[in-house]
Amino acid sequence: MEKIVAGLLVLVGIIHLLPVSGVLGTERLSALYGVTLGDPNLVILMRHRAVLFGLLGLFMVYAAFKPWLQPLAFLAGFLSVVSFMAIAWSVGDYNEAIRKVVIADVVAVIALCIAGVLYVFSRNQS
Repeated sequence: MEKIVAGLLVLVGIIHLLPVSGVLGTERLSALYGVTLGDPNLVILMRHRAVLFGLLGLFMVYAAFKPWLQPLAFLAGFLSVVSFMAIAWSVGDYNEAIRKVVIADVVAVIALCIAGVLYVFSRNQS
């Protein structure tokens, strides 16, 4: 069971690492999100967002192999994906690229829920 939990955390970590390439610049951000970024301030914010996702993704992968960190990884990952999905759904009318991000976040939520249940179940068995 511990290997399944670790594998699911790695999966969610990878989902969070995918946008890191956005740190490379405007062209990559445009490709990732299907948006035009003409304002340099928005480019700064989006590139910083890519860095933060990288940090969260790395933490989740690290936590996959450190069981004592896993509850924090579940919480951080869950807050990340649920907040994005809630914002996307509340705003609505998003493009195809953002729809793919929402789908990836749905996968991440499911993985985190399964991992969390397995984590609790395995701790109760001990």
